Amino acid sequence: MSDTLHLLTGLAGVAADERPAARRWGNRFELPMILLAVWILIEWYLREKGIYSELFGRITDWGVWLFFVLETVTLTRLVENKLFYLRSNWMNLLIICVGLPLLWGGGTYAAALRALRVLLFLPLLLNTSATMRKVLVRNHLGTTLLIALAFTLMSGLLIAGIDPTIENVWQGIWWAWVTVATVGYGDIVPQSAAGKVFGAVVILFGVGFFSLLTASFSAYFISRGEVEIEEEEIEEIYRLRDIERRIETMEQTLQRIESRLSEDRKKT
Repeated sequence: MSDTLHLLTGLAGVAADERPAARRWGNRFELPMILLAVWILIEWYLREKGIYSELFGRITDWGVWLFFVLETVTLTRLVENKLFYLRSNWMNLLIICVGLPLLWGGGTYAAALRALRVLLFLPLLLNTSATMRKVLVRNHLGTTLLIALAFTLMSGLLIAGIDPTIENVWQGIWWAWVTVATVGYGDIVPQSAAGKVFGAVVILFGVGFFSLLTASFSAYFISRGEVEIEEEEIEEIYRLRDIERRIETMEQTLQRIESRLSEDRKKT
């Protein structure tokens, strides 16, 4: 699903089955691309507030455009399937081709070009959502979150009926939300004895729920580290086996040379 969205948005990056050098440089460009996406938001805010000059804005526009050119040219040169890479990253080509004349012209067209760059956040969100799906699948965490949401909503409904100081259901749901989250703003507080007892139960649920979340996230990242270590060990085993095969080949070659030398000695 995320791969399809990447292709549709034209920001697919380097394919997983491409050359190692292309994938390596694709990974190297990820951090600058994230920083660039963050800067685009900062730049938009500064432009709206009129904090920096138009000259600085033009310099920034040119810098961003040149970065797109550098990334596209570098990765296109390294990938094996150049046509597929350009087709799956058509947004970069659009920004490069349309960007140059718009940068010269400026005005509203350049503003439209800057708006296109906001799409850089889409692949970042897709990657994050893919990671979140993996985390949610582990230990039925997604089901746990749904149960917690249902408990929070039901708690809001119940507290609105139990405590007279909570005027409506929306206030009850807000109170239940901040209580389960262990935030406790204190803007809505149960006053009756039954409301306080029920609030204590909700607080205990919230503490247990976030403890479970912390354990699940920790287990996920630890398991990722274990998988990486296992992959490294498997790679080392393959290397050792390759070295063993080479040593065996060398031993066989030495044995053949030794047998030939012994035969030559016998003949002489």
